[in-house]
Amino acid sequence: MLNGSIPDGKNIMSSVNENMKVTLANPRGFCAGVDRAIEIVERALELFEHPIYVRHEVVHNRYVVQCLNKHGAVFVNELNEVPDGATVIFSAHGVPKSVYEEARQRGLKIFDATCPLVTKVHMEVARYCKAGYECILIGHTGHPEVEGTMGQFDSSLGKQIYLVENIEDVQILEIRDPGKLAYISQTTLSLDDTAEIIEALRERFPDISGPKKNDICYATQNRQNAIKELAARCDLVLVVGSPNSSNSNRLREVAERLNIPAYLIDNEDEIKRDWLSGKKSIGLSAGASAPEVLVNNVITRLKEWGVSDVVQDMGSEEKVIFSLPHDLKKT
Repeated sequence: MLNGSIPDGKNIMSSVNENMKVTLANPRGFCAGVDRAIEIVERALELFEHPIYVRHEVVHNRYVVQCLNKHGAVFVNELNEVPDGATVIFSAHGVPKSVYEEARQRGLKIFDATCPLVTKVHMEVARYCKAGYECILIGHTGHPEVEGTMGQFDSSLGKQIYLVENIEDVQILEIRDPGKLAYISQTTLSLDDTAEIIEALRERFPDISGPKKNDICYATQNRQNAIKELAARCDLVLVVGSPNSSNSNRLREVAERLNIPAYLIDNEDEIKRDWLSGKKSIGLSAGASAPEVLVNNVITRLKEWGVSDVVQDMGSEEKVIFSLPHDLKKT
């Protein structure tokens, strides 16, 4: 329903203006967690009585949400908007334990579309909490993933979880017991920013513990690496993604840090023609929640404006697949 494709490594347009070229980042677009979350909603719409309720946007993309809404998904902010006995799906960003428990107590039929890599961070928080540690979460205030992750911490045990967004937050942080302290991070952050914050945490709290492997997900890492390689060969970068998509915003920032003009666009209508003035090489990517159909639409618009050559970076192949909940698997 929500995806399309472009042949790998091939020139897909006839010559119109040889002076303007588009190179597609690879990988880009949907990751395994987003694929799974969308398929959970689509399968629930096929199998169960409508409407199907989804707490928060299942993934942060306006086009995806609108498509699912047209097929019967009702997006709500809180559980009190969901009628008793209904089916509810939790978004890919995860929810606090209290939300899950409320849904269970009300007898709602629950399908959890939380990305398994976010669930991994939830398990880390629960493990640290049980061991008597306080936790520091590196993340963005107000993001649903941050709310869900902080909601895994049991403050009734007398410990606390803290949120830091930058190095300045680290410097003013007051911790009760620095000797029993751990950090985790939101999965969709900038690799470089997070590394700097972790370094600041280790300098200030030498005994701090952390995950054996970086919490930032493979898809975020791969797309940021692809943008770095792409931006080095382009004089303009366009990132397809909605403004509330954390990983999409980070892609734009990665290009900007390389002193390349970069813009986040929800669709082709947001491209300003004067951005292309004097540009010969345009890099095009998409956040992990942006479907390929939107990339295709951008290419069509750029073709109308004179782009003649579109090629795709070879990049790296992603083979990760996350399974559906048992009740939604096709028989």
